[in-house]
Amino acid sequence: MKLQTPEELRSYKWFGLDTMKGFSHRSRMKQLGHRREDFTGKPAIGIVNTWSEINSCHAHLRERAEAVKRGVLQAGGFPFEIPAFSITETYMKPSPMLYRNLLAMDTEEYLRSLPVDGVVLMGGCDKTTPGLLMGAISMNLPAIYVPAGPMLRGNWNGQPLGSGTDLWKYWAERCAGNLGIEEWEEIEGGIARSPGFCMTMGTASTMTALAEAMGMTLPGASSIPAVDSNHVRMAVDSGKRIVDMVWEDLTPARILTREAFENAITVDMAIAGSTNAIIHLPAMAGRRGIGLELKSFDEISQRVPVLANIRPSGEYLMEDLYYAGGLRALMANIGDLLHLDALTVNGKTVGENISGATVTNAEVIRPRDRPLSATGGTAVLYGNLAPDGAVIKTSAASANLLTHAGPAVVFKNYRDMHERIVRDDLEVEENSVLVLQQAGPIGGPGMPEWGMLPIPHKLLRRGVRDMVRVSDARMSGTSYGTCVLHVSPESHAGGPLAFVRDGDTIRLDVPNRTLELQISEEELSRRRAQWVKPAPVSPRGYLSLYTERVTQAHRGCDFDFLETAAVVPEPEVG
Repeated sequence: MKLQTPEELRSYKWFGLDTMKGFSHRSRMKQLGHRREDFTGKPAIGIVNTWSEINSCHAHLRERAEAVKRGVLQAGGFPFEIPAFSITETYMKPSPMLYRNLLAMDTEEYLRSLPVDGVVLMGGCDKTTPGLLMGAISMNLPAIYVPAGPMLRGNWNGQPLGSGTDLWKYWAERCAGNLGIEEWEEIEGGIARSPGFCMTMGTASTMTALAEAMGMTLPGASSIPAVDSNHVRMAVDSGKRIVDMVWEDLTPARILTREAFENAITVDMAIAGSTNAIIHLPAMAGRRGIGLELKSFDEISQRVPVLANIRPSGEYLMEDLYYAGGLRALMANIGDLLHLDALTVNGKTVGENISGATVTNAEVIRPRDRPLSATGGTAVLYGNLAPDGAVIKTSAASANLLTHAGPAVVFKNYRDMHERIVRDDLEVEENSVLVLQQAGPIGGPGMPEWGMLPIPHKLLRRGVRDMVRVSDARMSGTSYGTCVLHVSPESHAGGPLAFVRDGDTIRLDVPNRTLELQISEEELSRRRAQWVKPAPVSPRGYLSLYTERVTQAHRGCDFDFLETAAVVPEPEVG
């Protein structure tokens, strides 16, 4: 392998040349207290950190950045931290999904405009992982991902609590009148006990696992709990490794092949991952110029068993997965379904990285002959209601509802749903199909996690806990229920979901992968002709850019001008 020389480093154009600009760049580094030998001729490592004081998932990343710096320095590199846009999952409204593309742009432009030779990406909460990776993929500098890690398991009344999943569960009981305010407040104080992202198999745990499956983290990195001392050591090792990656010129383009993305889909199915992965993976693949169609997810799902017995699909939490052997052990159990020769950031193949990994708890990581489900956790549906596709997390749905037909109860938007779902005069029965419109990429805007429509309160009191629900929204990966999501095209763009009316029969047939609005083509055409396009969501700013240029769910909701592998020229340094 031919290694780069110091003069071939990208940062050398800033720091190594005997020019007026070189003088200016070096003098400003000296202004920061550095010596010329600290930064000249050494790999300049940008540490892109999404730490924020209002981002509880990343509360420890300020400290972990220091561990990364230690590793970079030990390996002979020059580290500097870059604060990136921090997507705060809990608080950003109407949807943090609006800002994934902003983080991707933020990351890409930081890396392009600054003297960076390689980058350590620090994040973990839902949209942060794909956002950081999308930016790094487009810039194509050597990059390694440091996942923030899951928080510790929650606790209440002697029972483990899982973030998100148990929130929905106990909120339903409170709405049904089965849980008092004192118990509710006890749960509130016990469900999130440390820094780190959701410890269920939500979007955060899913996407960091897929980053590892694609080869963008050190082996085992995605499973380590946020506060475990092994997490600190992993951060140091990542800092060391990125320096070698720069000398080797090991870029995302060499790692993120189609085979790497197929490995990610395979792992996604085996862990019963969040449905949001089916948006984020096509967006990341698009940055490499790889078309990742929804049918690929369904084809792979048919041959991959669910082995991770983790909530919301199973019983356990991410801390249990770590103690059971972590993602390496799970991947070793499905090694015959993976592309084992795919390259990873440590310079070794997937096969080499998972060799020798063993399961220590067969209840948490099930054996192949005793899976949680014989096929993957997600199915892709098509039909006249979803011409470009829709998804359902079968592993978290009710088996008796996977084939179902019932009359539609239509909510024209989130506010309409929020106001009417609690009313006793809502005309709804257990076999009804709840439909939410205006919740997609443009209509939401940002495709909020509204897809787990609440069960109407009057049905909750009768003991109903699940119904078929259909929308162009997403749902939290921590959610559960028979929820059909990502209906594409969305209603705001004139997709058939916009034409559904109260009382229409909707038929869901997951075994045959269909979602049908049972009205005639003539009636559907008549309603389409009568439809009036909604007004723009926002007249200015980033929201205006987002709603004008975002793609539909089946394409990954990236901006149309960014879903390309085209290379932007390097800046003139002078």
